[in-house]
Amino acid sequence: MKLSTFKGGVHPPENKKLSSAYAIEEAMPSTKTVVIPITQGGAPNVPCVSVGNSVAKGQIIADGTGAFSVPVHASIAGIVKKIEPHLVTGNTEALCIVIEADGTDRTSYLPPLDPFSCEKSAAIERVRQCGIVGMGGAAFPAHVKLNVPADKTIDCVIANAAECEPYLTIDERALIEDADKIVDGLAISMYLTGAKRAVIAVENNKAYAVENIEQAIAKSGSSNISVKLLKTKYPQGGEKLLVKAVLGREIPSRKLPADAGCVIQNVGTLIAMSDAFRLGKPLIERALTISGGCCETPKNLRVPVGTLIGDLIPEVIKLKPGVKKIISGGPMMGFSMMNAQFPVQKNTSGVLFLSEKEVSLNAETPCIGCGNCVNACPCRLTPVMMMRSVKAENLDAAIKYGLLDCNECGACAYVCPAKVRLVQYFRLGKMKNREIMEKNKANAAEAQKGAK
Repeated sequence: MKLSTFKGGVHPPENKKLSSAYAIEEAMPSTKTVVIPITQGGAPNVPCVSVGNSVAKGQIIADGTGAFSVPVHASIAGIVKKIEPHLVTGNTEALCIVIEADGTDRTSYLPPLDPFSCEKSAAIERVRQCGIVGMGGAAFPAHVKLNVPADKTIDCVIANAAECEPYLTIDERALIEDADKIVDGLAISMYLTGAKRAVIAVENNKAYAVENIEQAIAKSGSSNISVKLLKTKYPQGGEKLLVKAVLGREIPSRKLPADAGCVIQNVGTLIAMSDAFRLGKPLIERALTISGGCCETPKNLRVPVGTLIGDLIPEVIKLKPGVKKIISGGPMMGFSMMNAQFPVQKNTSGVLFLSEKEVSLNAETPCIGCGNCVNACPCRLTPVMMMRSVKAENLDAAIKYGLLDCNECGACAYVCPAKVRLVQYFRLGKMKNREIMEKNKANAAEAQKGAK
């Protein structure tokens, strides 16, 4: 197969051999307790339960009324002990529902549903009811993505199995262990979006898994699902770059893949979709990679959503001395955490325990204008000028140079010899821009109200 890719990007050490050979194993928190954030993608939710309530596994415990609302379910059967703020990924606090297991395995799943014989609206509602969001990291509501607007035409669904982040191997294991479910979820996605074909995109460092995927495709009897090998390069799994590499198309500035005629689904999301229809099972478990130089037992786990990472240590995760950084996600786009007492969420793809040799502890020095960041940027932006504009509080200039098109992949920061924290500047700039937009919106609403 010819290897497709994109211009720019970087190729950091992969470090995937630490965990890639380990099959996914089931694990439970030592405390038999989960801490479940009430919102995990989509519009904000409110709790549907109270302290003291008994809940079954799969029961909705938080939901909202908006079109982008995605319910959250109990991942274990037990008693609601607390509803309170708790540390979550990103080092912020979010309202969480604390459930203590009651020793039973009571479930509250939906009845199985044939996605190909029911109304498409009912099938899309099933995806929402089961709380499915993008599991590659963004946690975008899957039912919204599958409900294609009338003015858009989707001709291809792309299964994102690139997994370009170093260390992470959970998608790789899914290709080996759950290929049938991936193909099933892909067929469902094609049917719901009206796409005539689908492509499973895999980086060539996982080429050995192609035979297994093709066997699953042959078993399904589908002739319009294919596999495409991509060059191993970061950030190959980014939506814009994936569409460019797989289909040769450009997603327009500040637009979505649907504007380029495609829908992208992470392989974990496709597995969750298959379970939602075939088993009636909501998204209540998360498979993730545990790795890093200070992890004595790198592995791939499947745990209930809401499992505190600290409650897996040391029974499931054994660590070596000298942990310098804990990262939720991958090392390029993940979040450095203050401690391990944060819950696994629907979009938690991995947790890394890194040693001093694996992290950059160098202080930021002045930008020397070398241009390395421009060459590395896969979105063909000018990171150096975006950074300088944000520092100068000139957001209009930053936006002109591409701030709002930045996917925060971190390739620019990786190659920066001055160790400038470029992504942090971009996030700051975007945050300030959102604040200005919200303020302008509020002022316009107030003016309109006054005019009446």
